[in-house]
Amino acid sequence: MIEIAALRALVAVEQQGSVVAASEAMGFSPSAVSQQIKKLEKQSGVTVLERHGRGVLLTDRGMALAEYGRRILGELEELQATLLADPARPSGVLRLVAFSTACRGLVGPLLGKLGAAQAAAAGSSADSSAAAGSGLEIRVVAEDPREAVQRVATGEADLGVVHNWHSVPLVIPENMVHEDLCLDTADVLLNSAHPLARRAAVEPSDLVGERWISTPAGAICNEALLAILAGLGRVPDIRIYDPDFSTHIAMVQQGVAVALVPRLGRPELPAGVVAVPVVNPMQQRQVGIVYRKTMTASPSIRHVVRLLQDVAAELDVD
Repeated sequence: MIEIAALRALVAVEQQGSVVAASEAMGFSPSAVSQQIKKLEKQSGVTVLERHGRGVLLTDRGMALAEYGRRILGELEELQATLLADPARPSGVLRLVAFSTACRGLVGPLLGKLGAAQAAAAGSSADSSAAAGSGLEIRVVAEDPREAVQRVATGEADLGVVHNWHSVPLVIPENMVHEDLCLDTADVLLNSAHPLARRAAVEPSDLVGERWISTPAGAICNEALLAILAGLGRVPDIRIYDPDFSTHIAMVQQGVAVALVPRLGRPELPAGVVAVPVVNPMQQRQVGIVYRKTMTASPSIRHVVRLLQDVAAELDVD
């Protein structure tokens, strides 16, 4: 009989591309994953991996077995998330991945609400509404949306908070559900001495020739910045690349660059920094939640989604 753990190892190798990458994703040693693969080959009677240079490739029968494995693991996950779960008491560990500003603006308040509910449940065990979610533990990893989607799609995470700029579409795999949370507007941050700082709004043509600080090349927010001037046939003059928006704000305060910074999770701007909206078009990203279709009825997923919706409804970022 084929064991679930062995199937899971094969699927991980297929998704991650190597035994080493699969072991990192699963939290095991490479030798442990290799042992599971050998066990699978013995149980199935077929060779599922073959050497290719310094790495491995799935054989034709290995690919077929991995496809069956994904379906079996998906059905098992759906069973555990629905029939075996108490819909009134979300519990267990939920792995959440979110982009950095969402960690500050959405996930932080979410954890606060969950902690308050758990404290209330501890103080009044008879109150079933307060007890909802009292057995739920959330573990958070910060990742950009593309990496978050990949983690959720492959089962490394259960729920992702992502953003989707209208100018830079985010591709969502067919095995996942996407739900909108809120719109997040990005403003151009200017030093208060800048000639545009007193404007009620600016257009892309006003920003030609500015010196910018940007998130790293290839990041979604960097691509959104490039798109602002693309319609004018221009490329932003990016002098500084840094992934942390706090650094962007500091550089603007020092008068060395301007920056495009979303409102979600943005700290109070220091003296000397002004936020000016960009219009025609407005710079907005759709913030949403992604999870696997097999987890649609999971009490834990539904509970956390509702809490995130409550947090988003209280924001003023659009």
